[in-house]
Amino acid sequence: MDAIFSLLENLSGELSQRLASVLWSIWKHCNLRVWDDVTESSATVVERAENMVVDRQLANSPATLASSALHQTPSPTDGGASSSHQPSVTMWQPPLPGRYKCNIDVAFSSQLNRTGIGIWIRDFDGTFVLAKTVSYPCLVSVDVGEVMGLHSALQWVGDMQFDNVDFELDSKLTVDAFLSTRNDLSEFGCIISSCRSLFSSIFVNSRVEFVRQQANSVAHSLAREATLLASPVIYYDIPNYIETLISNEML
Repeated sequence: MDAIFSLLENLSGELSQRLASVLWSIWKHCNLRVWDDVTESSATVVERAENMVVDRQLANSPATLASSALHQTPSPTDGGASSSHQPSVTMWQPPLPGRYKCNIDVAFSSQLNRTGIGIWIRDFDGTFVLAKTVSYPCLVSVDVGEVMGLHSALQWVGDMQFDNVDFELDSKLTVDAFLSTRNDLSEFGCIISSCRSLFSSIFVNSRVEFVRQQANSVAHSLAREATLLASPVIYYDIPNYIETLISNEML
């Protein structure tokens, strides 16, 4: 990806970044269709390109660069100058005291013809509360899969009578549609409407928010595992395959 940006850097800075992001997103869209039999909407392709531009701008912002410089390890032979540049990484953040955070993601397996959803809940200390995986014996488009994940999470958390929950997912398209009042008669729009209705009827002090993919890795690992499972699973203890990820987030 950096090579593409380098080839286009002679164009005006922002224009070159946006063009490179769109080209890469289209290329990824084609690969997903050919190799994984995953169909994406044009809105998803555009959303991915926009997120890449934002991530790159964030990584190169003065605040991020300054923070990265503070965390560099001085070399004993260069009088304290940094020997390498460590890129900034967006990490999972705990919710405010008295609240829960519920992260959601979706994964697809063309070989097994399954769509997997991963959901997990932690409290304001970062302590693991519960996790759940849900699997569907079919492949859906990425945008429909993401909103199915949100609906599954709202239903599950609502059934447990939790409130004060921050629902996080890395699909800006889904979050923006949920927060919008616009009606959409597509399959995606119908599930969004159901999510809004479910949310308003159950939750009083909760919210749905967008989070970067780097901060949603545990939910994605759960979603990948879900594609291998034939039925829903609720975890009351931390599954082994996400234990390291959780530990690293608490460092």
